[in-house]
Amino acid sequence: MNRREFLNVLAAAAAAGFPLAPRDALAQGDAAARMYDLAPFGNVSLLHFTDCHAQLLPIYFREPNVNLGFGDFAGRPPHLVGEALLRHFGIGPGTIDAHAFTYLDFAAAAKTYGKVGGFAHLATLVRRLKASRPHALLLDGGDTWQGSATSLWTKGRDMVDACKLLGVDVMTGHWEFTLGADRVKEIVDKDFAGKVDFVAQNVKTADFGDPVFPPYVIRPVNGVPVAIVGQAFPYTPIANPRYFVADWTFGIQDENLQKVVDEARAKGAQAVVLLSHNGMDVDLKLASRVRGIDAILGGHTHDGVPAPTIVANGGGRTLVTNAGSNGKFLGVLDLDVKGGKVSGFRYKLLPVFSNLLPADPAMGALIAKVRAPYQAKLEERLAVTEGLLYRRGNFNGTFDQLLLDGLMAEKNAEIAFSPGFRWGTSLLPGQAITFEHLMDQTAITYPYVTVNEFTGEMIKTILEDVADNLFNPDPYYQQGGDMVRVGGLRYAIDPRAAMGGRISGMTLGGKPIDAAKKYKVAGWAPVSEEARSAGGEPVWEVIARYLRAQKTIAPRALNLPRVEGAAGNPGMA
Repeated sequence: MNRREFLNVLAAAAAAGFPLAPRDALAQGDAAARMYDLAPFGNVSLLHFTDCHAQLLPIYFREPNVNLGFGDFAGRPPHLVGEALLRHFGIGPGTIDAHAFTYLDFAAAAKTYGKVGGFAHLATLVRRLKASRPHALLLDGGDTWQGSATSLWTKGRDMVDACKLLGVDVMTGHWEFTLGADRVKEIVDKDFAGKVDFVAQNVKTADFGDPVFPPYVIRPVNGVPVAIVGQAFPYTPIANPRYFVADWTFGIQDENLQKVVDEARAKGAQAVVLLSHNGMDVDLKLASRVRGIDAILGGHTHDGVPAPTIVANGGGRTLVTNAGSNGKFLGVLDLDVKGGKVSGFRYKLLPVFSNLLPADPAMGALIAKVRAPYQAKLEERLAVTEGLLYRRGNFNGTFDQLLLDGLMAEKNAEIAFSPGFRWGTSLLPGQAITFEHLMDQTAITYPYVTVNEFTGEMIKTILEDVADNLFNPDPYYQQGGDMVRVGGLRYAIDPRAAMGGRISGMTLGGKPIDAAKKYKVAGWAPVSEEARSAGGEPVWEVIARYLRAQKTIAPRALNLPRVEGAAGNPGMA
């Protein structure tokens, strides 16, 4: 599709009533065309998406208004939100990019610009970019086979077929491993054979330390040998149930990574790229310690960062990027490789607006086919929301609050915990909450609801542990996810404090929590093997029952902790 054809598509969309812009639709449509009309640069091109969480259709997705960074990470990407992010990257307020990268005026802007992502629209953008970059590689950063009802019910089959049709060349993983080691190996060894390279330098067998997957692959790109090194999520057996990957070890393994990078260079790689699922803070530290990586295409923390951070190290410099989530963005990295090394780069993180990108017919047909057997169940209307529902941010989101409220009501619990997951789509006021939307928040392979009696001391220990996971000043000790969402209980948190001293002021119903007293606590997604053996209702059944009874969901009042020491922090709006 050339520029003229693309502008014709936009004009037709505007004429058909698609909401292209708040003021001048044609002018904004032309600006959108320029956004996707990205001139190539250099001789090596890499296209990168990550953390799509099995979202085959266009969705709404709100960016966070709380993404705190402290110490060396305060005021630096990715710990910028709202106006602070716009100022840092020079993005004009009220623009299409401002909507893509921030939470500002989300509901109104979402109605204006429409949904984002969708594999049929992503396929069109990939095809358009490859028309000017026929040599480009398409890289998938992982968290692809989890996050939707159809992916759960087909054990990832829908996403595997979609990614093959999309033309993915290289992939690494994280939530993929929650399908179990056998299923992952089946897909990699059979479905991906000769088509997609699944790479992970940091996944080894627990007995002899043998690589489970190739650590890297060298692909010729426009005649230039390029090494793509894989970095799976290091803390998979901690953040998720270990029993899924009982015979494998993970970890950051930066010393081994250095050996892998050196080996790839010795074999002739003129550019080395790390396809990472570490999270951006970990990638920033790793980039300062490992030499010879030209760029890190990162994921896991769902940070849509418009421009790379350049990190100096003993071997020169490394570009560190993070490409958002839910199919909302496609990163485009163009490298100019001369004399056996990278001499220049261009990077653009492109928002995927489904109203501005026509659906690819072949991908659309595949999506319709895989959804057809489940359509009636997916479309079941459970309730209607009067307020904006979203999940994202360090402490809570309105969809998380809805899950907490449902757990407490259905299980007659005083307190509820819900995991600090970063995936999950957003709903605008007035939308019906369908069963599919509920599954977008809960579709995991360990969905059991638990009810326990915890002492006040145990509750504090749980909160302290999760807080250290999120706010440890050394990113190598941050194990993924946001703060556990809490219903009923109120507390204060000082992210700057030492481990064990961050949580204070815990109250329930206005009364201080008694360390020795037991409280009834509902939760879901337990990682222990004992919890799997005990079973329990899947969380979506519990919440679906709650929603059907409610019918109309009033705007949620967030139960947020009192955050100390964050005044003026640009990571909190």
